[in-house]
Amino acid sequence: MARVLLENITKIYPGNVKAVDDFNLDIADAEFMVFVGPSGCGKSTTLRMIAGLEEISGGTLKIGERIVNDVPPKDRDIAMVFQNYALYPHMSVYKNMAFGLKLRKFPKAEIDKRVRDAAKILGIEELLDRRPKALSGGQRQRVAVGRAIVRDPACFLFDEPLSNLDAKLRVEMRAEIKRLHMDLKTTTIYVTHDQEEAMTLGDRVVVMKYGVIQQCDAPLQIYRHPKNRFVAGFVGTPPMNFFDGNLVRSDDGIYFEEGANNRIKVPDWANDSLAGKVGSPVVLGVRPEALAPDTHDQRFAGEGNILNVKVNVLEPLGDKMDVYLTTPDHGHIVARIDATSKVTPDTEHPFRIDPSRMHFFEPGEDGVNLTLEAEKAIHA
Repeated sequence: MARVLLENITKIYPGNVKAVDDFNLDIADAEFMVFVGPSGCGKSTTLRMIAGLEEISGGTLKIGERIVNDVPPKDRDIAMVFQNYALYPHMSVYKNMAFGLKLRKFPKAEIDKRVRDAAKILGIEELLDRRPKALSGGQRQRVAVGRAIVRDPACFLFDEPLSNLDAKLRVEMRAEIKRLHMDLKTTTIYVTHDQEEAMTLGDRVVVMKYGVIQQCDAPLQIYRHPKNRFVAGFVGTPPMNFFDGNLVRSDDGIYFEEGANNRIKVPDWANDSLAGKVGSPVVLGVRPEALAPDTHDQRFAGEGNILNVKVNVLEPLGDKMDVYLTTPDHGHIVARIDATSKVTPDTEHPFRIDPSRMHFFEPGEDGVNLTLEAEKAIHA
């Protein structure tokens, strides 16, 4: 086990293509850290630099107390699990798992003990004599993980290991990897493009874009308190809804206006953060689960948080359903509501926004969260 420290790490490819830019991260001993982001954001490149499979263009990388910038991969005390498993087809499961130890000239008895212990942990003891072609995708993935476990490394590196599995098996293997980490307590760095995978696995999650860290935090903090509009839109299924409008002041407070049809009162907790933005364009962010059909309950009358929408499509999801909505100024809004709600397609219906779950951003794809500190205060 080891702490992994990345200081000002940069990767520049020929043609001055900057894949990773000034990456700074301190990964604690035994922490499960997940890198997530869209394709091309630099997450796999960063992982490969940690593994020694990509040369570092600038900065310092430490594993434990050693600077390993120029240390060969085999001497970094890491074990990597790849997307394609990388198993030797002509070898049995046992020999695949033992191969790395054999190269390092471990005693036969030690190799046998490590392989069988790992196989027991992963529940693949009965597969040791089979070859990879006789295994299912999930079994091959377990073998690849087992080959990493036998190394007893300071750090595990996972590069999108579940992307080749079907949906049901991905969920099962996700739980298996989490359980292994809880048992082995080995520092783990995990790369995925699947934000749901990132949120369920990581102690902390790094959200990346264009080689730059957008936010690094605990999963729930990223979900509740995104630092900018990119993070807010990337994390969450379905994605957050965004409304472009302006802030205006009225006798009873500040309002957000989207066109002429929707006027939303800024909640009291956000007033101080937004007072300096009155008269300026801002973006209102609302997660689908923070929207619900208005029940005309008089307890909520006058709150000013009603969207007047047209209901277009219903997608049942068991106890929940996704509802696709539009306004004259907005062509795509999604609400995730209770499946028993009485809404029907091709009807006009008011939807209520939970005032404690509004977010306000600067305009633009990467606009900063203007109410970040206030959000943290009300959810403390």
